Amino acid sequence: MFLSGAKNLEAKKEWINELNVFPVPDGDTGTNMTMTIMSAAKEVSNLGDNASMEAICKAISSGSLRGARGNSGVILSQLLRGFTKVVKQHDEVDVAILAEAFDKAVETAYKAVMKPKEGTILTVAKGAGEKAHELAVEGTTDIAYFCDEVIKYAEEVLAKTPEMLPVLKQAGVVDSGGQGLVQVLKGAFDGFLGKEIDLSITEEQVTPGARAKESAQEEVDIKFGYCTEFIVLLNKPLNVKQEIDFKGFLESIGDSIVLVADDEICKVHVHSNDPGLAIQRALMYGQLSNMKIDNMRMEHREKLFHENKDGSWAEIETEINGAAELTPTYEPTDENIPLAGKVDASAVSENKSEAKAETVAEKKEDAKVDTAAAKEPEPKAEEPAPAVEEPKMPRKDVGFVTVCAGAGLAEIFRGLGVDYVIEGGQTMNPSTADILDAVEKVNADTVIVLPNNKNIILAANQAAIMSEDDDTDKKIIVVPSKTVPQGVTAIINYVPDIPVDDNVAAMTEAITTVKTGEVTYAVRDTVIDDVQIRQGDFMGIGDSGILSVGVDMSDVTFDMLNKMMNDDLELISIYYGDEVKESDAEDLKNRISEKYPQCDVELQNGGQPIYYYVISAE
Repeated sequence: MFLSGAKNLEAKKEWINELNVFPVPDGDTGTNMTMTIMSAAKEVSNLGDNASMEAICKAISSGSLRGARGNSGVILSQLLRGFTKVVKQHDEVDVAILAEAFDKAVETAYKAVMKPKEGTILTVAKGAGEKAHELAVEGTTDIAYFCDEVIKYAEEVLAKTPEMLPVLKQAGVVDSGGQGLVQVLKGAFDGFLGKEIDLSITEEQVTPGARAKESAQEEVDIKFGYCTEFIVLLNKPLNVKQEIDFKGFLESIGDSIVLVADDEICKVHVHSNDPGLAIQRALMYGQLSNMKIDNMRMEHREKLFHENKDGSWAEIETEINGAAELTPTYEPTDENIPLAGKVDASAVSENKSEAKAETVAEKKEDAKVDTAAAKEPEPKAEEPAPAVEEPKMPRKDVGFVTVCAGAGLAEIFRGLGVDYVIEGGQTMNPSTADILDAVEKVNADTVIVLPNNKNIILAANQAAIMSEDDDTDKKIIVVPSKTVPQGVTAIINYVPDIPVDDNVAAMTEAITTVKTGEVTYAVRDTVIDDVQIRQGDFMGIGDSGILSVGVDMSDVTFDMLNKMMNDDLELISIYYGDEVKESDAEDLKNRISEKYPQCDVELQNGGQPIYYYVISAE
């Protein structure tokens, strides 16, 4: 049932993406929810047909937690986590147990969001839970009837979401996250009814687009010659840090990594030129069995190609499942966004503020990126998130991880002292596992994470909680930056000589002074805030909604900024995207400088996709 639900969501993801209220080209609710549930589905599919209920529930919970992307994905992972907490205690499930599991799912998800907003996926989940409880109290015992009625009621609640959120009603859509949840339930019911469904899970469904590039490379040249597979009979269960370390070691000696662990065994697959290294490392954790080593360079090319297209388990890189339980203890902050820890901005003394002001001024001058250099960055080896710090650098007190898309923006952050840039943001939200992996590569006692996107903050907070639960030697602190300009301001306001808590307080306070506007194009006709938008129009989107719409990019951008401005603002920063000519960006800068001579106007090549301009005023 779970795999069927995951596959149905995957089949409907593009349709769900199109339900986003804003008609932007990076609508990603369906993608985020799909990649979240597929991370869990991959772990479930690796268990085999005779897995226990407890093993299945653990794979669902841990896989979805680590694979969670975006707010909708994190909430879905919490629903699954709560549901499996109840179901894992039973070998057989009836209506009463299902109803209890629905209640726990809703309770867990609501706890994960500081200020739950009705008219969202949470509302649909609550409606399904209420119907499940009602049917159980009535004494219903027919599971098919139970499932059918719960889904029907969930659809009724979903249809009412536009009445709960006016922005949905005006855009003419239901909540996209709620629709995603309904599709999971419908798919699960199809599985219960025995409908014929392809339950195979491929890498493209978990990380779309990643596998094609790897396969093409292998067809031309086999970089690592020995296919090594074995099972480790564990001396004791691996914790998340041990699994990350083990996987990191395997990645350092080869590719095509698989590492799937439960409490008793760990399945390992790696392509390497020295199988002995993998075996020696595995012996640290237990005894080995089912060992198999093949010389791939001696195999026929057609056989290799066929196996790649099959999606055999040996070619699937499996994210590590962690044993950590997620117990949110959030402090209130912005709507729908829990913080990993509360900070007191008043903790920064006047003397420290004066020292900070001097340091900030120096940083702003030192960190300016040469536009021409950013326009044509030096070629780099392709990797998902290039690190700045070398592995053997001395350990430091505080390190930084940030998220952004665009070579120019990445260089700006590196110039400001960020250790690791995760490539992503608007067009691809990194998962909780991506953030944990990035933090692991930073050699520091405390790692400050700057999400730079409101749809990534939940996943970053989840990473911080999982790291704390695993009792690792690193502390993760999330500064909840919602935009790239907020992230830039946060890092500029970091002063090495003052305590971490004071720095976090100052950085968190500083991001509230930044106004951000982003210019992109509309992918469909709609109406938002009584503004008529037509497909292909340029849109200027501010912190609180649509600010400007039109057919001329420069005019829309200029109008957007005008609506952002007030007398207190002193600095305007313009980051132009990869589709904007430098000369056009210079013309816009000059136009803005003439209009606001009292402000410093800076122009940077951000190189970001999708968004022609990102502009901040502070």
